[in-house]
Amino acid sequence: MGVTFSDPWADLERTPNGWGGARGRGKGRLPACPGQGAKSRGSGGCRGRPAFAGRCVMWRRVAMTEALPKLREDFRMQNKSVFILGASGETGKVLLKEILEQSLFSKVTLIGRRKLTFEEEAYKNVNQEVVDFEKLDDYANAFQGHDVGFCCLGTTRRKAGAEGFVRVDRDYVLKSAELAKAGGCQHFNLLSSKGADKSSNFLYLQIKGEVEARVEELKFNRYSVFRPGVLLCDREESRPGEWLIRKFFGSLPESWASAHSVPVVTVVRAMLNNAVRPSDKKMELLDNMDIYALGKADDTLRP
Repeated sequence: MGVTFSDPWADLERTPNGWGGARGRGKGRLPACPGQGAKSRGSGGCRGRPAFAGRCVMWRRVAMTEALPKLREDFRMQNKSVFILGASGETGKVLLKEILEQSLFSKVTLIGRRKLTFEEEAYKNVNQEVVDFEKLDDYANAFQGHDVGFCCLGTTRRKAGAEGFVRVDRDYVLKSAELAKAGGCQHFNLLSSKGADKSSNFLYLQIKGEVEARVEELKFNRYSVFRPGVLLCDREESRPGEWLIRKFFGSLPESWASAHSVPVVTVVRAMLNNAVRPSDKKMELLDNMDIYALGKADDTLRP
């Protein structure tokens, strides 16, 4: 898989109604930041220039913040359906909450091994499909008719053992993606990990990289991969060592922490902000800094 880093604001252009999706680099496009054109990895322009990096993020974040309300409004008008895999996990739970709060989709479906219980009124119209991941072919109908899919499935080697980890993070994810593709899913979003590499000597990163590559082979109309660093959250599930790591990154200045860690809610908002913006890219790869910038873009819109 050729690694191409996505520029979270690459398709924004100033229009009479504000910033919106566009193609090309014509008149009215987002003005270049002070570090534009600086040599660096990816398409972020000034990532290799620390003196400019902060100004670039702030410069473009303003544009994205202005664009989001219109992008969301346009997206809602399309009455799209979405499914979430892994809604019982930390990221999946926050993703579901944000999707419902933003009212982005006309139909929301959770696909999982057990039915989840919700007490809040906001969850009353959420559909749930209970499946056996060991026999997913028998539940192909659960993956039918969804425009967008979010996969947040995952476990740990410590919890499931090496074999169980591979089964969940690779086999379940790949089979789900295959069924989603066959069921008509147009945009598949995969939560992966910073450092994912199918050639890695570390099992976790190797499996994450292998899954990224094999899902790309399915040729979704749009495929977005998110590679966050350390996820900052308060897990219900105890994972020794993670608490200390989260506290460490949580105490760092934003400019340092954003390269290696990110709050779960920021990951989720980046996923949704990315989903609502038009794109003709077949594959998008967003690393931790992309996620951080895109997920923080609309913070000023929130009370």
